Amino acid sequence: MIRNLSRTISRSAFTLIELLVVIAVIALLVALLLPAVQRARESARRSQCVNNLKQIGIALANYSDAQRTFPPGYVSLYDAVGNDTGPGWGWAAMILPQLDQANAFNAVRFDLPIQHALNQNARLAVFPVLLCPSDDVRPRWPAMNRDPLTGAPISTICDVASANYAGMYGTSEPGVDGDGVFFRDSKVTMRDITDGTSHTITVGERSHKLGEATWVGAVTNAILAGDPSDGVGRPRAEHSSGMILGHSGENVGPGDPRSDANQFYSRHGVNGVNFLFADGHVTFLAASMNYSAYLALSTRAGGESISADH
Repeated sequence: MIRNLSRTISRSAFTLIELLVVIAVIALLVALLLPAVQRARESARRSQCVNNLKQIGIALANYSDAQRTFPPGYVSLYDAVGNDTGPGWGWAAMILPQLDQANAFNAVRFDLPIQHALNQNARLAVFPVLLCPSDDVRPRWPAMNRDPLTGAPISTICDVASANYAGMYGTSEPGVDGDGVFFRDSKVTMRDITDGTSHTITVGERSHKLGEATWVGAVTNAILAGDPSDGVGRPRAEHSSGMILGHSGENVGPGDPRSDANQFYSRHGVNGVNFLFADGHVTFLAASMNYSAYLALSTRAGGESISADH
C-alpha cells in the first residue's frame, strides 16, 4: 500500500526536463509579447505627443486671435552689431496663459533677463504639455557659456526647465529675420503666411538626445551644443536661439540622426518628427521625405509648390 502511494506521488511530480520545457515556453511567450507591449506603449506616448502639439496649436491660435499676431520667437534687445542683449523670453513663455498656466505666467518678470535671480523659480517650472513622453529628459538642464567653435563648456549661466517643442525659424540658422513663423522679435500674422496655414510648420519636436530645448527662451550668451557620445547629431556650437527655435537647413530631413543640435528629432521608434502646422493640424514627417518639400513647409511665404506626396 505504501509502495503504491509512493509510485502515485512520483508520477504526479514534474521531472526536471518538463520543468525546463515549461520555463522555455514561458520565456518564448514573453519574448513574443514584450515587443507588442512596447509598441503599444510607444503608440500611446506618440499619441500623447500629438495631443501636446494640438494643445500648443490651440494656445497659439487663441494668442493670435487676441493679439492679432503670433508670439515672437524670442524677445531681445541687441547691440550695435546685432548681438542679443536680452531678456530672451520665448514664444512658449508668451502662451502660458493659453495653456492654463496663468499663475506661472504671472510669476515671470518679462522685463528682466531669463537668468536674473528674480526669475529663478519661474524659469525652472516644468509643464507636462511641453514634454514629449517618449523622451526621457531630465526636468532641468544648465544653459552654458561655451567655446563658440568647439562647444566645450566654460561656465553655467543658469538652469532652465526642459521642453521638447521648438518653434520653426525657417530654412537657415535660427536668430534674426527667419523665413519661418518664429524669429527674434517676430510679429508674424496669419495674413503673413501666404504659403497657406495648412502648408506652414509652426512647431516641431526635439529630443534632448539631439540637443536640449526649453520653453523659457534664449538665454543671452548661452551656446547650445549636442552630446556626440550618444551617436545622434553633429557636435557643433549653436546660437542660444536654438534653445527655443529650430530650422530645416543642413540638407537632412526631419528626424535625421545627422541633424544639428538646433534642428528637430524624435524618439518615436522611426526616423521622423511630429510637426504642428499653422492651421492647428499635426502631421508626422519622415526623415526620408522629399527635402525640397520639407524646406517649403518650413517657410511662411516662400511661394514654393508642394507635391501631394510630401
